[in-house]
Amino acid sequence: MQGADTDAVADALERGDALAGTGGFAGELDGTLVRDVLGRYPLFVERSVSEEGRLDPEKWSHDPTALADPRSFPAGHVRDDSGTRRRWTLPSPDPFDTRETAIERVRAAVETSIDAVDTDGLAIAFSGGVDSALLAARLDAPLYVAGFPDSHDVAAARSAADLLGTEVRVVELTHDAIERAVPEIASATARTNAMDVQIALPLYLGAEQVAADGFDRLALGQGADELFGGYAKVAKAPEDPRVEADTVRGAQREVIASLPDQLERDVLALRAAGVEPVTPLLHDRVVDAALRLDGDLLVDGETRKVALRAVARESLPDEIADRDKKAAQYGSLAARELDRLARQAGYKRRMDNHVTQYIESLVE
Repeated sequence: MQGADTDAVADALERGDALAGTGGFAGELDGTLVRDVLGRYPLFVERSVSEEGRLDPEKWSHDPTALADPRSFPAGHVRDDSGTRRRWTLPSPDPFDTRETAIERVRAAVETSIDAVDTDGLAIAFSGGVDSALLAARLDAPLYVAGFPDSHDVAAARSAADLLGTEVRVVELTHDAIERAVPEIASATARTNAMDVQIALPLYLGAEQVAADGFDRLALGQGADELFGGYAKVAKAPEDPRVEADTVRGAQREVIASLPDQLERDVLALRAAGVEPVTPLLHDRVVDAALRLDGDLLVDGETRKVALRAVARESLPDEIADRDKKAAQYGSLAARELDRLARQAGYKRRMDNHVTQYIESLVE
């Protein structure tokens, strides 16, 4: 079993509580295959197996490369003698009664989860934004940022480190490093589409350096954007065509539902680089508090992640707490430079999915 201890998983199974106070889990317990509701740990089964009955041990794995033809075991599901079925769904709690209660509950959940992290062998992925800066302010661990020298993330990480009175190690990305890493990422994640590889590149290359420096765990602020309203498409609901929901809270739940697919990619890429991810902002207590926020504590006018920023001001300078950030693939310039390499190799933008075609050529 990866993640929570077996007693906690057994309790979650018995009670059917989707947010049972864990940081996620996946694996086998007494012959039952399980994966938590947010899919925080990867789990795969052979594509050819039927949905009936218990699986033989060689037919499932945490590592897709260990199987002949893997497919993801769905988050929130179990498989036993009766076959595969959903056991947990994300709850739909009522919002907190007051704004003050909401912010205090978020503060308690976030600070408790971060402060519980063991810093032995730990480094922090640091972009200079509010999510990773909260980790940096509360954990005694070295900071790393990956990006091209002129990238937004490198500049933001350096300025935030200065404000925090600390230093950040810059892992400078290069074209050679990208060309080497692309097939390694594709192999580890079983994905070759441009978006997934672009997102994984700065994570993978930064984590490689973290591992080379002797650390085996990497803390990340993953989940903050999904849980606390960090995406433009959530802020613009229902006008934004990228979400179906007609409220900000509904859009929040939509993007939370995308976490299992995203986390699977990120965990596999980081493990392939030699580190185990640590994601305190994805603990059940944080998820539970985030689900209870009213829409105006997720987005208020032009401000996103309202409640999280209010909490962050207790630990961070306002200049960091109020910062917006770019997605890693853009902030690091990994997406731009992968596109440049694709075009230099003859895969022009007029071609369908030209970057994906380039990635597939590197894999071949």
